[in-house]
Amino acid sequence: MKKFICEQNIAHFRKLLEDATDPIQRRTLEKLLASQLRELAVLDAERVGANAPAPHQREQPVDTSRIRQEFLADFDTSPPPYLLLDPGPGLQIVDVNAAYAAATFTSRPDILGRSLFQVFPDDPDQPFADGVANLYNSLKTVAKTGRPHAMAVQRYDIRDTAGIFVERHWQPINTPVHDEVGRLVFLLHHVEDVTGQIVGQQ
Repeated sequence: MKKFICEQNIAHFRKLLEDATDPIQRRTLEKLLASQLRELAVLDAERVGANAPAPHQREQPVDTSRIRQEFLADFDTSPPPYLLLDPGPGLQIVDVNAAYAAATFTSRPDILGRSLFQVFPDDPDQPFADGVANLYNSLKTVAKTGRPHAMAVQRYDIRDTAGIFVERHWQPINTPVHDEVGRLVFLLHHVEDVTGQIVGQQ
């Protein structure tokens, strides 16, 4: 029911935006639309993930540990930040490397097995925040097409070690990881922190 309401609200706010001419009214509608898009992304991520087949629908069991070793041999020691996701319901975090943990003020033991958007929600004090919705749409695109997807530079604030949101801008690239017969097993999320470049231009 919540998903249906979100979808109806999104359609409603988009329609109202088409006709709105008053700047204050437009800004209010844009905030409401961003909020509903974020909520829908979180609901869908929890319910269906990136629309990958559920484990019981796979023809044969997948040895994910072996695939991880084969496809991501240099994952742990890689200097670029990487996060590995299960594409199924919840978009659970399978692993992060040290660079990703450092870049996001997290620790590996604290976030493994948790839902991506529980660990990295949008900043509630930023009503126009669209990090969750845009990242979820990119992950869905990767799962659907089986091809990497480079997102536009994305503002996606994160919590520091004190739990306070800090401004961050990222260059994200999402990539599918398949098994030997082409089944989607993981989603690989790579980010580069470009905050310095973006803030320097403002």
